[in-house]
Amino acid sequence: MLEPSLDLYGESFEKVDALFEDLLTKSHGLYVLIVDLKGFVIAHNKALWAPKPPSLDSLATLIASNYSANIAIAQLFGEKGFKEMVQQGDGVGMYVEELTDKTLIVTIFDSSAALGRIKLFTKKTIVEVKKVLSENTETAPKMDFDDKWQSSTQSLIDGLFGTGKI
Repeated sequence: MLEPSLDLYGESFEKVDALFEDLLTKSHGLYVLIVDLKGFVIAHNKALWAPKPPSLDSLATLIASNYSANIAIAQLFGEKGFKEMVQQGDGVGMYVEELTDKTLIVTIFDSSAALGRIKLFTKKTIVEVKKVLSENTETAPKMDFDDKWQSSTQSLIDGLFGTGKI
């Protein structure tokens, strides 16, 4: 089964989310995401002034694919990979940098944000996020499907499809 490379929850998630808010405020970016190389969105945040983002799942998959292609290009030149990627159009740009060996931080910005500012504050955020991840000692929450959950789910299914009894 395909699962994300990084679990982020609880206090660690809240700290990363606060770091993302700070990054967007200081850099004037639109969106920031942690994407793993399998194409999962691990965490994301949107600036108050940002329009509705495109499908984040589609975006994450394309970013992960693009990153993999760029590694292959770097290897053609004898490099292990590129440290960062920048793509800019007329109205929108994207800055991508490694967070871990299996995850990326992606900052998306519009033409009102300076690339230098985006890079500076994204790099600072990466340092802080790595610190949060290294200090994380919480155990992952466990799903508990108790009898109450099972009976309420059965009632929901019966309500949708009927009991099957005539």
